[in-house]
Amino acid sequence: MGTVKKEFAVPPVVFPSGGNPNIQQRRGVATAPFQPPRQTGSSIPFMSFDIGSAAAASTSSGSIYGGPIGGGSIPGGANFEDEEPLLDELGIHPDQIWKKTKSILNPFRVKPDVHKDSDLSGPILLYMFFGLFQLLAGKIQFGVILGWIVVSSIFLYVVFNMLAGRNGNLNLHTCTSVVGYCMLPVVVLSAVSLFLPQAGLLRFAVAGVFVLWATRICTSLMVSLADGGDEHRGLIAYACFLIFTLFSLLVIF
Repeated sequence: MGTVKKEFAVPPVVFPSGGNPNIQQRRGVATAPFQPPRQTGSSIPFMSFDIGSAAAASTSSGSIYGGPIGGGSIPGGANFEDEEPLLDELGIHPDQIWKKTKSILNPFRVKPDVHKDSDLSGPILLYMFFGLFQLLAGKIQFGVILGWIVVSSIFLYVVFNMLAGRNGNLNLHTCTSVVGYCMLPVVVLSAVSLFLPQAGLLRFAVAGVFVLWATRICTSLMVSLADGGDEHRGLIAYACFLIFTLFSLLVIF
């Protein structure tokens, strides 16, 4: 038997005249890398690739705040020159501290008007100097000084108001401020004692002078700043004498 041949209709393969397009693309010139589309209406200047638009946006933003960037102005038209000094915001007034300190130097002329506005900045400064002079003498007494100041202020506050009765209007803040500023003679004593002999009557005599100085100033200020103390000036002076004698013992011994 003879074999029968079947013919299949195969469509002709037509190649482009330029060859394989994929091979041509590979062999051709390299295309530019991907670039994101530019947004002409973008409100964020640093997202834009246009340097000119970024500069214009920064200039316009600077004009919103009342001036160029870095010109020292604050948004809203305010200025650093209008701000109060830092010490005033903290309640520390160096001029008042100096006036109150000078008023203590003359024990025969008391100025109670200067001490009407009580503060604790000056007393704390005097406590630090007192502790520093004691440290130079070889005595670490910062904690002792602070503790005795608190106890002494409360003691004098209680004694004065008990003596004055219903008329007593001395508050604890004023009492602490007066006691603190009247510690100036004791601070001077601690500085002078660095040059005095460790033993002898001279050291006790000098300490007695400074204690009487501090007692007179403190008593006069207490009686002048609060009501009801005129009749009991002697008892108030005795309480002040005990307080400053106690601090002078830290210096002597």
